[in-house]
Amino acid sequence: MTLEIQKVAVIGAGTMGHALALVHGLGGCDTTLYDRDPVVLANAVDLIAAACKTLVEAGTITDDEAIDAQDHIVIVESLQYAVEDGELVVEAVVEKPDIKRAVFEEIDRYAPAQTIIASNTSYLDIFPLVPDARQSTAAVAHWYTPPYIIDLVDLSPGPQTRPEIIPGLKSLYERFGKAPLVFDRLVPGYVANRLQAALNLECLRMIDEGWVKAEDIDYSIRYGLVERLAVLGHMRKMDYTGLAMVRNGIAGQTYQPPENTGATPALDRLIEAGRSGVNSGSGFYDYGDTPAETLFQNRDLRLLQFKAFLNSFEGDE
Repeated sequence: MTLEIQKVAVIGAGTMGHALALVHGLGGCDTTLYDRDPVVLANAVDLIAAACKTLVEAGTITDDEAIDAQDHIVIVESLQYAVEDGELVVEAVVEKPDIKRAVFEEIDRYAPAQTIIASNTSYLDIFPLVPDARQSTAAVAHWYTPPYIIDLVDLSPGPQTRPEIIPGLKSLYERFGKAPLVFDRLVPGYVANRLQAALNLECLRMIDEGWVKAEDIDYSIRYGLVERLAVLGHMRKMDYTGLAMVRNGIAGQTYQPPENTGATPALDRLIEAGRSGVNSGSGFYDYGDTPAETLFQNRDLRLLQFKAFLNSFEGDE
């Protein structure tokens, strides 16, 4: 089914929020963007403009489409004004239950009764945080950064979500050219995030144990995994390897997954030293004096080039 959605509100204008406003603007929706932090809200304008410039440079959209997308986005300084006419409210605030609960309560106070509330939560069960009156129109729509390039969006209903909501969101985002994955219930971490969580634990275990450096891990992924995963996916890759060989590898029990203790010395050392990632100028790698905006732009351009390459032979098999 198709949801007739034209008016969208995005609550939270940070890393994901500004990008989700752009996704919906590119989709032709009239989109309001709100954040309680005026600095974050002001920065969102520049970030959206920079992302549009990158998409134009890559040939993904035209100059006119970039202008049109930005014209569809209105920055507002009041949550009430953002949601009061909203047909879809996209929640993209920090992953803290108390903050999300307060935001949902404020949305409930000002949004029309029929408004769909879609949370971008990465791992929280948001449904206990949503007011009872909004349970039937609440859902999860979880995106991956940067969502104006990465097409996967995880769609999950809550216990009381009306049956037409998830198919409607799926149809809407397919119209945007996205790739929705529908769950019939909330699966913590969905698929991609669960796989990333397991990969994170293993990579950090190898560093904490002193077996390898960060560069060794990325080298192995770049030259051993990425091409096959990009072309085949993982489950099909197992078919090509041979399932008997996969079974034999598991039966040998030479690999034991790391225990999740809730902490890792590698991350603790880096964060305490102020090396928190690209935005701080360093993390596992040093980024020198290169501005974070330039690093993100270069990443986006490479992603777009690689995406175009993958799309050029998609469906050959």
